[in-house]
Formats: sequence, structure tokens, C-alpha cells
Amino acid sequence: MQIKLTAVFVNDQNRALDFYTKTLGFSKKMDIPAGNYRWLTVVSFEDPNGVQLVLEPNANPASKTYQESIFKQNIPATMFFVDDIQKEYQRLKKLGVRFTKEPTKTTGSTIAVFDDTCGNLIQITKLDY
Repeated sequence: MQIKLTAVFVNDQNRALDFYTKTLGFSKKMDIPAGNYRWLTVVSFEDPNGVQLVLEPNANPASKTYQESIFKQNIPATMFFVDDIQKEYQRLKKLGVRFTKEPTKTTGSTIAVFDDTCGNLIQITKLDY
């Protein structure tokens, strides 16, 4: 069994694609029309055949409620790993990304949290090992 896809709900697929590619540096993998929406995925440029992140529209009332609820509770929708959290934090800050938590040491890692402009908080993590 393998994980090939994971998803985050987004309130605007076009804005999400722009943010995840131009700001975060992911690459668009799939972009297939699906009615009023798109099957839209991005991947890490470091692993173009790796796990795809689906930028899933929050059109379903349940998904919208879930997304808004965890955002209000300051819970990240997902987590990405980085090799150098200070460098990534500075790079994203220069691009105008709004952080809700600056790099903070925790047990076994350092984390930071930012707003993806599409209704989500995203955590970046640098493990200590």
C-alpha cells in the first residue's frame, strides 16, 4: 500500500495554484477539467513522481465547514518538511507570506505556520534528526 495523493481544501483553485507553484515552488502535475472545477494537483519539484497534493475545492458544505473550523482553531491543514526552516521562513517572508507562528523549537523539531491565502494554515517542519 502506498500514499499517492493527499488533499487540502481550497476556496479558490486558481489562487491556490498560483500560491502553491509561484510562492511555495511546487510544480503543477495534473490539471483536468471536472465540471465547474478541476482535478488539480501539485508536486514537489524535488520529487516530481512523488506524492501529489490535490487542491480540492471546498464546494461541499461539509468540507467548507471543516476547513473554516480548523483554521479558526489555528490547526494546520497539512505539514510540509524542509531541510532548513530558517532559510525557508526568510524566503517565504520576502515573498509576502503571512506567518501565524514563527519558527519555534518543539520536541524533536522546529516548526512554523503560515496562511496559504486559500483558507488554510500550513505547517513547515524541520526534524532534529
